[in-house]
Amino acid sequence: MNEIYEAALKRRSIKKYKPDAVDIELIKRICTAGIYAANGRNFQSPIVLAVTDKALRDRLSALNAKFLGKEDFDPFYGAPVVLVVLADKQYPTYLYDGSLTMGNMMLAAYELGLGSCWIHRAKEVFECDEGKAILRECGIEGDYEGIGNCIIGYADIETPDAPPRKGQRIFYV
Repeated sequence: MNEIYEAALKRRSIKKYKPDAVDIELIKRICTAGIYAANGRNFQSPIVLAVTDKALRDRLSALNAKFLGKEDFDPFYGAPVVLVVLADKQYPTYLYDGSLTMGNMMLAAYELGLGSCWIHRAKEVFECDEGKAILRECGIEGDYEGIGNCIIGYADIETPDAPPRKGQRIFYV
């Protein structure tokens, strides 16, 4: 079976991770797959903030949990790496471009033997003052919107089977 097709069918969201560090070369491959995603008029509006620093990862987790309304919870499920996708709002397709970046990264992570999950609330985190400060601390300037957090790491659970697909979702004309 084609590897991309197989990844698209078998990749699942992983919500429990081992604390083991992920090799930087794997992270680079995943990020590269992300920035090669299709994008409107080749504007290439998305950027990726690859967070491996535990202190920053925990800071982002706490902010995310605050917006989730569960401040004693780790919304990153113990994953050691957070790949934050942000996209430049000046481009009309930024939201879609960033979403495709997220999808490419999750497929690449699966192909490389890593678990991944899309964690929401990046928009809220990077609209707040502390989130904006984090971007400045990381040297990121511009009018970016948080699209999503792609958490990655080594799964500490078996990859679940895909639930059955709902019917009547494909229409041939």
